[in-house]
Amino acid sequence: MDILWLNQNNVKSVLNMPAAMDVVEKAFKQHGLKKVQMPPKTYLYFDKHNGDLRTMPSFLEEQDITGVKIVNVHPENRTVGLPTVMALVVLNSTRTGAPLSVMDGTYLTGIRTGAAGGIAAKYLARPDSKVVGMVGAGNQARTQLLALAQVFDIEQVKITSTVISHYKEFEKEMEGIVDCELIKTPHVGEVCDCDILVTTTPVRSPVVKSEWVKEGTHINAIGADAKGKQELDPQLMARAKIVVDDIVQASHSGEVNVPLSSGVISTGDIHCELGEVIAGARIGRESDDEITIFDSTGLAIQDLATANLVYERAVEMGIGSRMKMF
Repeated sequence: MDILWLNQNNVKSVLNMPAAMDVVEKAFKQHGLKKVQMPPKTYLYFDKHNGDLRTMPSFLEEQDITGVKIVNVHPENRTVGLPTVMALVVLNSTRTGAPLSVMDGTYLTGIRTGAAGGIAAKYLARPDSKVVGMVGAGNQARTQLLALAQVFDIEQVKITSTVISHYKEFEKEMEGIVDCELIKTPHVGEVCDCDILVTTTPVRSPVVKSEWVKEGTHINAIGADAKGKQELDPQLMARAKIVVDDIVQASHSGEVNVPLSSGVISTGDIHCELGEVIAGARIGRESDDEITIFDSTGLAIQDLATANLVYERAVEMGIGSRMKMF
């Protein structure tokens, strides 16, 4: 028996944002219809090295897709020439359990996370949104903007980052992809004057103050993906309609985890899960004045739906290499 190995170049050659958004949206819908099996991601913390390792299994019943992603987050990796986030995805046969493919999940993770942000904004932001504010200018900021550009006619992007080199990388990559005005500023408050705000930082204390955010803003809160992390003022959370990707997972590792543990909000203040909005079971935005927040922790169903797309396209195009298991 052999397994299809797909390296990062292989994955990049067959995966684009529109296709990822299509399969991720369908996966969220299945989640909203309770047709997936997905235990919360598990964490191993390496305090000595300021990093962690996570495992993320799932099964999408309707699509008959299963497997697991193994992913790390080590913020200091850039100092040794490695990505902050690296991942590996194993796609398995539901019939035999045998591994079908092992693939790089680093690029895939960035794309599927960006896709989730674009899908959330599609359902929760005002349809006429034209100005995007971005707190953070790393890899995830780029995929978030790429996804938003599939849904909205973006005219202006305001961006701030504590890492100067990220500005140049962001401009270099995005100017040829997104046709809009890019404005750099050191002030987070200026960035918050927008229609859609995207936060992609790994901080553990809020960088976005409630008073900076005007009514009608939609926020994609992406950076908080582990216990203790938070990017948004808890008082802002109390003002907003909160939609999470998964209530159980978000409660212990999403943007809501700190406000929940401190009692600023309760689980009853979480409006619903994104999949429920997509499936039509719950209403998303109800007025132009609402502040909406999408709390994204990253779900295994996003990874497996995207990995299956990559696998099917790779097989069709004859891409990748075969490895003998036995």
